[in-house]
Amino acid sequence: MGSQKSNKKASKGTVQIKTSNQRLQLVFSFGGKRHYLSTGFTDTQANRKLAEMKAKQIELDILCNNFGITLVRYKPQSQQDIFTPSAKDGVSAGEEDSSESYVSLADLWDSYTEYKKSSLSPSTLAKDYKKIYRCINVHLPVKTLDKAVAIRDWLIANRSPLSAKKIMTQFCACCNWAVKSQLIDDNPFEGMASDIKLPKGDSQETDINPFSVEERDRIIEAFKENRYYAHYAPLIEFLFITGCRPSEAVGLQWKHISKDFTYIRFEQAVVISESGLTCKPGLKTQKKRVFPINNRLASFLKSIQPVEKSGEAKVFPSPEGKWIDVQNLGRRAWKGILETLDDVEYRKLYQTRHTFITMALKNGVDVKDLAKMVGNSPEIIYRHYAGQSRELFLPEF
Repeated sequence: MGSQKSNKKASKGTVQIKTSNQRLQLVFSFGGKRHYLSTGFTDTQANRKLAEMKAKQIELDILCNNFGITLVRYKPQSQQDIFTPSAKDGVSAGEEDSSESYVSLADLWDSYTEYKKSSLSPSTLAKDYKKIYRCINVHLPVKTLDKAVAIRDWLIANRSPLSAKKIMTQFCACCNWAVKSQLIDDNPFEGMASDIKLPKGDSQETDINPFSVEERDRIIEAFKENRYYAHYAPLIEFLFITGCRPSEAVGLQWKHISKDFTYIRFEQAVVISESGLTCKPGLKTQKKRVFPINNRLASFLKSIQPVEKSGEAKVFPSPEGKWIDVQNLGRRAWKGILETLDDVEYRKLYQTRHTFITMALKNGVDVKDLAKMVGNSPEIIYRHYAGQSRELFLPEF
């Protein structure tokens, strides 16, 4: 008898309270579909009580066959304008008809993020998914799936082509998941991302505009002489003479540099996570790589090593002794220094890497060896850098 009662209750659905993007979310099944309802409440003791009241209301409505399929009646008042039923065919705004409801992109993204959370790195969750969450909830002027075209047009008008394409790709992936999960019938963003054409080289890795030797040296000297940013001069010089990614450089500890100063082991990187900056094992394209040290680099490293150092000590700490925030460095110190150099065209910090690779090719470093040094494939070096390393020349014949 007790078993039958339990089965009957389970078939009607029990509401669970979960946390997604620091907001309380109600999760339950009804009519063969999984529902995710964002309450909009932050996770506090008082708000949990409110969420429990909502959960009990849903459970009671399910048991009494009075469940509001569009979820409007269960949403906080401030959210009801983004999930509104149609008034067509005699259905009033207060009645529920799931086929005519306008599905909230914000709610879908919450649910999709929760689904993906276990497979995402902390840095991807914090940097990419939360950025899109903010775009939806703070910036988008419309937030329902029936406005997909308007959302696309707003992104194209207000974001770079690369950023708009990335966001539309994620919206499409989110809705594909929602279709497979039977939350929506079709994907309104299907094919939209492919319609956004990128300018040639619109990517950090492929936007290659290297500095000249003279520009490189001027930038390094400008950092050394600047009263506010001289602390970062060793890091900037290191980036120029190794071509490593900035996140790899700031993750270096003295234990990664051989005692005889013949090689460096790159095996970790500093990234943004939910809790702030964190150092994670592994690199962008590989677990680790070994970088050979030449005379210039050896002299440089010896000049900056502390008198007393431990293996765990950071090679390039922040002024407070913590990990350096590369994004903040690029926005403030790097941009500030380049603005003082009138005849040096502004380029992003990542161009230090492109400068090293281009100069290495010009000085005869083998493509395969260079690829190993910088963590790229020979194909990438050939495709993106070979044309930068030499001028076109037509022999006499």
